[in-house]
Amino acid sequence: MPGTKRFQHVIETPEPGQWELSGYEAAVPITEKSNPLTRDLDKADAEKIVQLLGQCDAEIFQEEGQAMPTYQRLYSESVLTTMVQVAEKVQDILKEPEEGLVVLSGGGTSGRMAFLMSVSFNQLMKGLGQKPLYTYLIAGGDRSVVASRERTEDSALHGIEELKKVAAGKKRVIVIGISVGLSAPFVAGQMDYCMDNTDVFLPVLVGFNPVSMARNDPIEDWSSTFRQVAERMQKMQEKQEAFVLNPAVGPEGLSGSSRMKGGSATKILLETLLLAAHKTVDRGIAASQRCLLEILRTFERAHQVTYSQSSKIATLMKQVSTSLEKKGRVHLVGWQTLGIIAIMDGVECIHTFGADFRDVRGFLIGDHSDMFNQKAELTNQKFQRELSTKWILNTVSTGAHVLLGKILQNHMLDLRIGNSKLFWRALAMLQRFSGQSKARCIESLLQSIHFPQPLSDEIRAAPISCHIQIAQEKEQVIPIALLSLLFRCSIPEAQAHLAAAPSVCEAVRSALTGPGRKRSADPLETLQPALE
Repeated sequence: MPGTKRFQHVIETPEPGQWELSGYEAAVPITEKSNPLTRDLDKADAEKIVQLLGQCDAEIFQEEGQAMPTYQRLYSESVLTTMVQVAEKVQDILKEPEEGLVVLSGGGTSGRMAFLMSVSFNQLMKGLGQKPLYTYLIAGGDRSVVASRERTEDSALHGIEELKKVAAGKKRVIVIGISVGLSAPFVAGQMDYCMDNTDVFLPVLVGFNPVSMARNDPIEDWSSTFRQVAERMQKMQEKQEAFVLNPAVGPEGLSGSSRMKGGSATKILLETLLLAAHKTVDRGIAASQRCLLEILRTFERAHQVTYSQSSKIATLMKQVSTSLEKKGRVHLVGWQTLGIIAIMDGVECIHTFGADFRDVRGFLIGDHSDMFNQKAELTNQKFQRELSTKWILNTVSTGAHVLLGKILQNHMLDLRIGNSKLFWRALAMLQRFSGQSKARCIESLLQSIHFPQPLSDEIRAAPISCHIQIAQEKEQVIPIALLSLLFRCSIPEAQAHLAAAPSVCEAVRSALTGPGRKRSADPLETLQPALE
């Protein structure tokens, strides 16, 4: 029954909140909604930022609530049942590994999480005296692990070709496609291909939106939308020929920033599932919900331990913000998998905040040739330490940029448009804060992207990929377009307004509250009519 607690939580999880109400930003997928908890994130001090982001992370562990509609959550019976079923499929390959393979795949943050987990579980198997069974795919190839290459996730064909290469010669392949918002064409193509070749492939889709909220606009090099692929997978799940794991974990603390809660929830869900498969096959028993719950509780404890250090995290956040404000650099240095997490956090600041690649950088140091060498690693707290490190680094780097004035309310106003998902997110922000029509906002966005070249009908009719190719090399595209809308002025005049302001968000905030402004900037008042 919704609202019934199935067990005692390790941490105090907030009750399902306003974002679950049917009317709250109804046209927006959960992963793109603005979280009501962080509506005033841009006004918070360091201590408050840590508290708010910690509360958002706690939403990962919420159970189903009474609110309608009720979304399935991580602890929902349906999700736990599917996790057990997938764990059993992994067990089958663990029992006969010679011609089997488990592929973890995604673009951007999801691809980096795929890399991290494949490294961890291969080394785990090596420590147990077994051959590696896991591999990863990331849109854009290995370089994308350490560099921001968001555009590469827009190709379904690229995803399929990469999958064919790594699966060559294998007779049974589980492909775990990770797309937090159920939106990446790179993953959609792979899932579609797997469903057409079920004699070899078993597709497992992981994301955090209901299938009804999966992206439904055309993929430029593919015949199906992401939603159509996910709906097909749901139908095939009845025969266990495909699986969809998509619990709702709530909106990001920083709207749309899937590197944060989305990345953490991916790690929690998949590591719980895979650890359960390894632990039970090692003992010669079947996977069970009880085993899953035991592991999930360890991740809850990691949350409790991490955010018990809130004051220290806040202090570090202020130091990082001060360094960046003075044009200094922040280096995140770690060893083994913690170094990988450090690299991930630094890379993701580039497109999230429009940061220079030298602002926040991660480094992997020491001898990382043999990360595990003991069987005990199967049950110790390695995975929880990684998650705690990720939470701390995400909170510090995000909070530091909030303190620098990079965030408006809880929106990444200065993100770099590197793929189609970010293009549509940029458009939604323009509609949200200007209250103007979709057509007018598209015109302003394209003007900002292509300036100084005048917009022609040919440019307007070009595929989105053409606009992204130019936009990803330009800075402050979104704030310039928004100022042009708010002041009803040209792009050069908007650039001048921005240059005269102390920060991007101060420039926009001043425009929103200036004389003659009648519309509210409250997203609840402006977003819904703007999207209709």
